[in-house]
Parts: sequence; C-alpha cells; structure tokens
Amino acid sequence: MGGLLSYFRNLLGSREMRILILGLDGAGKTTILYRLQVGEVVTTIPTIGFNVEQVTYKNLKFQVWDLGGQTSIRPYWRCYYSNTDAIIYVVDSADRDRIGISKDELIYMLREEELQGAILVVLANKQDMTGCLSVAEVHQALGLDALKNRTFQIFKTSATKGEGLDQAMDWLSNALQSRK
Repeated sequence: MGGLLSYFRNLLGSREMRILILGLDGAGKTTILYRLQVGEVVTTIPTIGFNVEQVTYKNLKFQVWDLGGQTSIRPYWRCYYSNTDAIIYVVDSADRDRIGISKDELIYMLREEELQGAILVVLANKQDMTGCLSVAEVHQALGLDALKNRTFQIFKTSATKGEGLDQAMDWLSNALQSRK
C-alpha cells in the first residue's frame, strides 16, 4: 500500500488537485461534493458563496470548490479560476427550460484564459428523474462537439443515488494523471 501511495505522489507531486464544481443553481453541485466527500447524501441548502472541501479519491487528494450557481453569484466564478486543474460542470438534466442558459454559462466560462488547460467533466445529473434529457441530448444541447483543444467527457449521474460518480471520478483521476 505504501508503495502505491509513493507511486501516486511521485506521479502527481505532493500538491492537491484544484477542482471547481460549477453549474446553475439547483443542478446538484453541493450534493455531489458531499457525496464524494462522505459517501452519502446530506441535506443541503442553496450555496451562497462557496463550499470548499478536501476530497480523497483512490489515494488522490483534491481540493474541491463548490461555487453557488445563482444568477447573482455566477459573475464571481472567475475569481476562483486561477490554478484550476479541472472543472466538474453539473447540469440538471430535468431542467429543460434552462439548458440554454447552462450552455451559455459553460461557453462563457471555457473562454477564460485561466481555464484553458483545465480538464472538463460534464455531469448530466438527475438522470433518475422522469422526463429528463438523455446524456446524448445534454451533450448536443451544450454544444460539446464544438469543443476543440479541451480534454473533456460527459457522464450520466444521479447524485442522490450515487450513480455515475465513480465512473466520472475514475475518468478524471486518469485524465489528471496522464497530463502530468
């Protein structure tokens, strides 16, 4: 076990990976953060400002910033972009009315110079809800095919059930390791 830990330390260095969890309000960002940290659903309230937690996933340490998604808070996201290794962008797949707004925010954010090297994970969340958009529909609605020079992947998730999060974190961990 100690040898494996040393291997990962050498591979990634001793610094924590900085991850931002972004998305519109109500998408499930805070639920995902605490599902990753403590492995269960906790009661959440709308995030005004941010939550920051240390998450260890398969011996990798992440400093995860969950930023509020309300309209009035989104302009402040850019204050947190510096030194970001990865972005987890959470989409409420059941909120068909705001998928266009979600796309606009994603595109606006990805244009920022400070995020040019950041890996992108899109979570098509709330897949357990009746009538939600499929992963393919979310992919198309966000215009992900237009992303060039960006390492990214989209995953089907249900934060409340814990479905799809391990696959997303496995992919992200591998992508971060291969980048080093």
